[in-house]
Amino acid sequence: MTDQSQSEANRVWARLRTVFGAGRSRRRVLEPRPGSTPFAKGRDPLSVSAVLDSVTDSLGWRTPIARGDLAAAWRSIAGAETAKHAEVEGYADGVLLIRCDSTAWATQLSLMRSQISDRIARDFPDAGVDSLRFLGPNTPSWNHGPRTVQGRGPRDTYG
Repeated sequence: MTDQSQSEANRVWARLRTVFGAGRSRRRVLEPRPGSTPFAKGRDPLSVSAVLDSVTDSLGWRTPIARGDLAAAWRSIAGAETAKHAEVEGYADGVLLIRCDSTAWATQLSLMRSQISDRIARDFPDAGVDSLRFLGPNTPSWNHGPRTVQGRGPRDTYG
């Protein structure tokens, strides 16, 4: 009985070898690809800065990173005294928004617009800043809701 079961197993094995290729070897011989040999030309490792540049370009991070660098370097762009009274608030459609402590500082910075925009264009070309907008201080708004009454504004109605 063992001869019969063994012969059946041998027959199945022979059949499988003929169906799935008896002459093929299991291991493939890999042909070396051009440039994949060690110490070949073009196999030098890349620098970290080159790798990070390619990653930021491929993911589209160059403009946001340049804008962050611009906001961090605002003190050196505007000057130490000016930076005490004005700070970068944000970006909107290529416009750099700068919030000032007072309207006088906003006026002063608007007179310095050309120097500041030239410095930004020279030092941060990837930031995508087309123009500058200087904003005065935030003032409280007494308007609540879409409907307001025309008039003098808030009045002394507390007593």
